[in-house]
Amino acid sequence: MFKRKHSSGYRKRQQKKRVEELTQSQRGALDKFIIKEPQGLVENLENVGHDEQANENVENLGHAHVENDNVINEEEQPSQSIPLDIYDPRTWDGLDSKSRDELLANGPRRDLSIEKGPIDKFSRHFSSTFYTRYLSNGDKYDREWLVYSKHLDKVFCFCCKFFNKSPKINSLANEGFNDWVHLSVRLKEHETSGEHMINMNTWIDLQMRMQKNVTIDKHVQQLINKEKEHWKGVLIRIIAAVTYIGKYNLAFRGKNERIHEDSNGNFLGLIEMIAKWDPIMKEHLRRIDDKEIYHHYLSPRIQNELIARLAHEIKSAIIQKIKKAKYFSVILDCTPDISHQEQMTLILRCVDVSTHPIKVEEFFLEFLQVHDTSGEGLFEELQNVFKDLKLNIDHVRGQGYDNGSNMKGKNQGVQRRLLDINPRALYTPCACHCLNLTLCDIADSCRKAQDFFGVIQCIYNLFSHSTKRWKILKDNVKGLTLKPLSTTRWESRVESVKAIRFQVVDVRDALLQLGEQDNDSKIRTQANHLAKLGLGNFEFLLAVIIWYDILHAVNLVSKKLQEKDMLIDVAIDQIKGLIGFFEKYREFGFSQAMFVAKKIATNMEIDPKFVEKRQIHRKRHFDENLNDESTQSNHESAEDRPHQLSSHRASISNGPALQKAPSTVQISSVSFVNIKGTSAIPVAVQLMCSRKLPCQNVGLEDIDITYSGDKGPLTSQCAYVKPQFTRVANPLSCATNPFSRRSRRNRANVLSR
Repeated sequence: MFKRKHSSGYRKRQQKKRVEELTQSQRGALDKFIIKEPQGLVENLENVGHDEQANENVENLGHAHVENDNVINEEEQPSQSIPLDIYDPRTWDGLDSKSRDELLANGPRRDLSIEKGPIDKFSRHFSSTFYTRYLSNGDKYDREWLVYSKHLDKVFCFCCKFFNKSPKINSLANEGFNDWVHLSVRLKEHETSGEHMINMNTWIDLQMRMQKNVTIDKHVQQLINKEKEHWKGVLIRIIAAVTYIGKYNLAFRGKNERIHEDSNGNFLGLIEMIAKWDPIMKEHLRRIDDKEIYHHYLSPRIQNELIARLAHEIKSAIIQKIKKAKYFSVILDCTPDISHQEQMTLILRCVDVSTHPIKVEEFFLEFLQVHDTSGEGLFEELQNVFKDLKLNIDHVRGQGYDNGSNMKGKNQGVQRRLLDINPRALYTPCACHCLNLTLCDIADSCRKAQDFFGVIQCIYNLFSHSTKRWKILKDNVKGLTLKPLSTTRWESRVESVKAIRFQVVDVRDALLQLGEQDNDSKIRTQANHLAKLGLGNFEFLLAVIIWYDILHAVNLVSKKLQEKDMLIDVAIDQIKGLIGFFEKYREFGFSQAMFVAKKIATNMEIDPKFVEKRQIHRKRHFDENLNDESTQSNHESAEDRPHQLSSHRASISNGPALQKAPSTVQISSVSFVNIKGTSAIPVAVQLMCSRKLPCQNVGLEDIDITYSGDKGPLTSQCAYVKPQFTRVANPLSCATNPFSRRSRRNRANVLSR
């Protein structure tokens, strides 16, 4: 006979029957892995032992052997938590043995807030009065066995539901009873029946034995409880290790994930250290080493899950504080990370009313990866975050960003778009960032300042690029060490300047020693150049003192502005105080700095004088003005730099000197607008035109120039021109025509002498 290719119908039916029987036998087997999700991970750690099904998977963790070494299983999958209410009659048919024992020990729970159920088609409903039995003698007894399910709108008999063994169908013990018209009669019949009394006695007896711990499986229950306490302690220690590493921003993993091996990371190393002193963790590692357990909760997946759970709890607590405060401010800042992805930090500032005393707090929430850095793209990302966090954008009362155009733009910036939606969201630019930009622009606008900081950085680079050179520096400089210049925060450069300001003699000695002992001719030349032309220059010494005073004052204000509890009125006072310092320093700071610089120069045997530049004398042409302007010495020019903003002189000329040759060029339509500052000579405005071709349409507007010398009042001179003065404070209108007859006679007399 040929072998059959397909099973017969009988065999198929038998196979189907065996599958159905196996499926029926395994029904509810997964329920022991279903635990009730805790409300808070950190807050409920101390209450883990009170929730039986929260640890049901503990008893099954335990005796599967691992074939490999003690490698942490990276495929370990965390169990998914599904909410389960064991006191809900809907779940009683699918309870496992442990949940059933807990329910029988604690008894049913009633929702006392439900006094009446929904009305059925007969206009009848359940009432809480059915919980009480009224006897003929007037006594009242509580029907503690009666349970009402609001989801099913039915009542059940608790003891008969679990202990009824009679094949007789009983609606109170099986599918529930909802005939509210005949419920009173049915309850009287049921509570006086023999089956109910037997089941009631069985339940009460079991409950008393479980409370006294004298059940048949007493020893098994003790082992289970001991195992639960063990895993509870393990979980608490693992979470404590994760919290510690996350708090101090340490790396979790190393080169491998094996217990008791080198370079296994901070997390496993901390677990090993705890096991040396803690018996619970020591027992846990022993089980792993002896391959007694498979689930150990030390894998990277569990670490990441615990980190995510802790972060979620912290973030939720912050959101609750913000919602409780109602009003808040938002702070944003963007910067690229090491992977060249644009990251935007989200910081919310609010009044924390949960603390005593109440104080203002700033909370960092998360990093937001952005792809569109325009004002529109950043604002859309901000709106999406508010929706995810369930925060109302109308409750924003302040916004603070840097000085980027995409942030502070008055038309398309983030602050403008937020103000269009919420006009109460006051925009305040970062005061510390504004101060830093101001200081940076001040230094970049001056060539002398650039050269000064270049020398500071060169000195540091010269010593720091060699350990031998650095030792020479340490041998000579015993106090403050040299520091490099900060490229982002200008006020922090005070530390670099401070090391040279108070140790300039020692640093110069180190440079001279390096110039004598180093074997590299290039290094020797550079060291001697810095020692003689750098630190040996009186102008450099003066610059060190002035820049230290400026940076020190700015740094103090900058640190105050960066405090998280800084208020806007205090910030304004700090800025005003800094402005007042600069105004005072312009008047008296230079003379004080000169005095200190001369004292240091004397100790260093340096001539306290500025290097005089050679005066270039060129041949004057016949048509040049012979009015010699007073030349400033280097001392005077150096004094003007820290005090004066600029020195302006409005001057035009088309007339020959002494009128020896007529001009053939006519000047017209010339305007001098918004000229302010100081002048080193008394003649601030000089308009000299030709007699045959006088100047036309010459105007001066918004002119305010002050004279810093002592050679008389500030004046202006005009010749063959009638300028129009508009809002001119100083100097006054033009003086007498210098080319008038009397003026020419006086000038000729002067020249003849």
